Amino acid sequence: MTGGRYADNRHLVSFDMTTSGARRGSRLTTSPDILAHLVLERGTSTPLHQQIYEGLRRAILSGALRPEQRVPSTRILAIELGVSRLPVLAAYDQLLHEGYLNGRRGSGTFVSAALPDDLLRSVRGAPRATRTSKARKKAPPARDDGGHRPFRASVPALDHFPHALWSRIVARHARTMSGAHMSYGDPAGLGTLRVAIAEHLRTARAVQCEAEQVLIVSGSQAAVRLCASVLLTHGDRVAIEEPGYPGARIAMQSNGTALVPVPVDDEGINVDALKRLSARVRAVYVTPSHQFPLGVSMTVARRLALLDWAERHDAWVIEDDYDSEFRYVSHPLGALQGMNAQGRVVYVGTFSKALFPALRVGYLVVPPSLWTAFMEAREAFDVFPSTLYQLALETFLREGHYTRHLRRMRQVYAARREALVAGVREHCGDLLTIHNGDAGLHVATVLREGIDDVAVVRRMAERGMTATALSTCYIGAVKRSGLLLGFGGWDTVQIAGATKELGEVLREFAGGV
Repeated sequence: MTGGRYADNRHLVSFDMTTSGARRGSRLTTSPDILAHLVLERGTSTPLHQQIYEGLRRAILSGALRPEQRVPSTRILAIELGVSRLPVLAAYDQLLHEGYLNGRRGSGTFVSAALPDDLLRSVRGAPRATRTSKARKKAPPARDDGGHRPFRASVPALDHFPHALWSRIVARHARTMSGAHMSYGDPAGLGTLRVAIAEHLRTARAVQCEAEQVLIVSGSQAAVRLCASVLLTHGDRVAIEEPGYPGARIAMQSNGTALVPVPVDDEGINVDALKRLSARVRAVYVTPSHQFPLGVSMTVARRLALLDWAERHDAWVIEDDYDSEFRYVSHPLGALQGMNAQGRVVYVGTFSKALFPALRVGYLVVPPSLWTAFMEAREAFDVFPSTLYQLALETFLREGHYTRHLRRMRQVYAARREALVAGVREHCGDLLTIHNGDAGLHVATVLREGIDDVAVVRRMAERGMTATALSTCYIGAVKRSGLLLGFGGWDTVQIAGATKELGEVLREFAGGV
């Protein structure tokens, strides 16, 4: 493979991080400065995306990658690493969330200029690891907590997951898998699982669908990427919420699509602003039931206006329904897709938030007119999804365990949300204002004017916490400073302690504002 070399079970890869080295079609070259940061351990328990994330983060902090320096595209890096694009996309997504990288429309992805010089100097002052095999053996292992630190958004209550039940179901299917289930599967996914998902969506989310429209993928990020590959071509314009989900930005831009930010207010995406766009927009990506990151729900009037716009402009709506099973001020809202009789909506869902992220099972509900195109793209993507977890999930759904689990989790999350709200009010005073926490697994907050949310997130990381900086969710120059605080993965005692520590961090920044 060009630019790479193998040693033992490690795949060592490095690349020239200059702008010229990242140009389309250019050959990437070896750079000793960052080689030690890009060691992928095959066959370990640490996921590839986490290893890539840690390697690039170390390269940034050590100064091997400098502020404002362009990083390779996800396509080029995936080729050089010899992996699929998904782990690279996931790693870039996390680095964008934490403020280490920022994306520029039409230009690429760059190391953030906001990294503090003193932090970089302190890391650069440390002895640099040698490239010997002995040094690599002594290097500290990649962080294996899966990013499970307060207040990471979208982490579910893993401590309440029915491990024993799930283990029995998985073991049962592992022991009895037929030859057909152990061979190549249907690119669309296991037929019985698609039936179970369609039944659940019709009942719980008011989605209009049949099993023949359900397409199984490895999570919602893969689903959005698949939408981009089918619905959009190089140079097409896609409208996206402003602020919006950074992972969707990465997925949409992967094939040269131009992003058009459309503002979000208390009623959801501003459809009037969408209508005023002069150039044609091919598709729009929305999170109508629980807008990411601000948490608002799109009103019925806005939903109808958006569907009307899509029909009049021969455009597609990509609805990401990532965690709307959990609402705390009302019953779960019906899906936008269920209001659309013209078949203009591609619906995206996932089990990562309701069950556990490592399950890696998501799905799309595809309009019949697009089914053939999606199937061809799905098969080219990774042939077919893993069968064992599909079998276990189908049983989990069919036997009613999923519905019971959701019911229990709503009570758990309601208590954890209240603990977070109370902790923020008690310990963070007027430095942090709650913007919205009506649904989902995170609360959107706004920082006092003058406090840099990216710097706050970096300081939180030094103290064993994490968060998403609200400013990283914007494309344009006008940004709000705030934090997305996840509460799903920690009990009320842990949340109370973490909010107290967050208050201490914020007071460090309060003196200058």
